[in-house]
Amino acid sequence: MTSESEPTAATDAPAPSKNAGRFYVLAAAILWSSSGLFAKAPLFDDWPAADRGPLLAFWRATFAAMVLLPAVRRPRWRPGLAPLTLSFTLMNTTYLVGMTLTTAANAIWLQSIAPWWVFLMAVFILHEPIVRRDLIPLVFGLLGVGLILSFEFSRGTGHGTTGVICGLASGFFYSSVVICMRSLRGENPVWLVALCHLVAAACLFPWVLSRGTWPSIPQLVVLAGFGALQMAAPYLFMMRGLQSVSPQEAVGIGLIEPVLLPMWVLLVWGEVPAWWTVAGAALILAGLLLRYFVLSRLAKRSPLP
Repeated sequence: MTSESEPTAATDAPAPSKNAGRFYVLAAAILWSSSGLFAKAPLFDDWPAADRGPLLAFWRATFAAMVLLPAVRRPRWRPGLAPLTLSFTLMNTTYLVGMTLTTAANAIWLQSIAPWWVFLMAVFILHEPIVRRDLIPLVFGLLGVGLILSFEFSRGTGHGTTGVICGLASGFFYSSVVICMRSLRGENPVWLVALCHLVAAACLFPWVLSRGTWPSIPQLVVLAGFGALQMAAPYLFMMRGLQSVSPQEAVGIGLIEPVLLPMWVLLVWGEVPAWWTVAGAALILAGLLLRYFVLSRLAKRSPLP
């Protein structure tokens, strides 16, 4: 979300120590990994399956915006905010549609190929030079996603296929958010994240109004936790951690999210991912680990041209 040379804090508080920064990033990843616990909760089974994803996306964005907006400092309009907020809205919606229509493992791992899309955008849109080590997660990600898609599409399960496509699309829109955030890295990050959630909620509100499905009091309490604990708090933790932890290390620590998310859903709600999802996820994870741990460390010792 930001470069190492620019401030990432939401406040003027001193930067945390290196270990404290790692703890903040780890806490953010663990909280983000709880999305499946909320999205798969039986409490929302009375909502129509086709509507559940957008409804969850609206309420999550609404409560996250309510938590983040009071922390905003120095807001200002920039033209780049338009594509950022649009990409975030589409990412938020497609991810939760994918989460509700297919397995949690499919949704999170298909989104986790975002580095693949980021690489393609950086090369073909931003005209950045190709870094050879960035090709590693591309190859592994392509193999992993290809494995998942081939088996999911061969099943032809209607809503499941739609969920897989949305999970794949969420990775693309997530990468768009990263690219847009990068172009706006001089802006206050809390302002950017709060605005993204606010615009996402505003864009989805007319659709929610037309559906006429409103949460009960127990559902509203869970949705408030969804927005505050699974979205707002992790963003604040991540921004705090990035004051002392490099983006590369944060990416590595963040890999715990797609690993933990299916485990939480399995342990709490009993959803078992298919073997091809596990195999595809292993390939995607191997590529990311190789890129952000092994090759990054080697590059520090003997930089590639």
